[in-house]
Amino acid sequence: MKIAVFGATGMVGSRVAAEAVARGHEVTGISRRGGEVPGAQSRTGDLGDADTVREVAAASDVVVLATVPSRMGGDHEGWLDAVRTALANVGSTRVVMVGGAGSLELPDGTRLVDAPGFPEEYKPEGQTMAAALDIFRSAPESVDWTFLCPAPVIMPGERTGTYRVGQDSPAGDEISAEDFAVALVDEIERPAHGLARFTVAN
Repeated sequence: MKIAVFGATGMVGSRVAAEAVARGHEVTGISRRGGEVPGAQSRTGDLGDADTVREVAAASDVVVLATVPSRMGGDHEGWLDAVRTALANVGSTRVVMVGGAGSLELPDGTRLVDAPGFPEEYKPEGQTMAAALDIFRSAPESVDWTFLCPAPVIMPGERTGTYRVGQDSPAGDEISAEDFAVALVDEIERPAHGLARFTVAN
């Protein structure tokens, strides 16, 4: 398959690209600075550029969005606008979004980002990622999307190749970025969560 990854030099995006390359897929890695993505065709591009999104989507079977809002105090609305631009320009190409755990829900329906004890330093990103999920859920029916959230803790680690799946509530406390990438590429190869959010954990 032809898989394009926006944010392909980031912690998650680089591992998604590497996992897809290892499975023999034709990968295009896109980043704002055009960094090299091993085994993939690397190019410079921005998620908020409509022409780039249209061009990439037209040449791909799946587009992965693995970018994140600013963690340096920047305006998150600009990132949300970029997500809207991407959805408006992917056409019929499938989109898989790397979401955040903050939008996941406790058994009583409370979002993690709104729950007591959610780390204050991660609240802005958690709230923005939750807003991104709302954007996906309100997308036109013609947009073929999947929104994959990690466990509350995701960090570089071991690729075990195994994970647990949940829908709206966390499936566990943590997941390695490597196994998150495994789950995402599994979903690309064997779609099971069309027009839906799901989550994975170790």
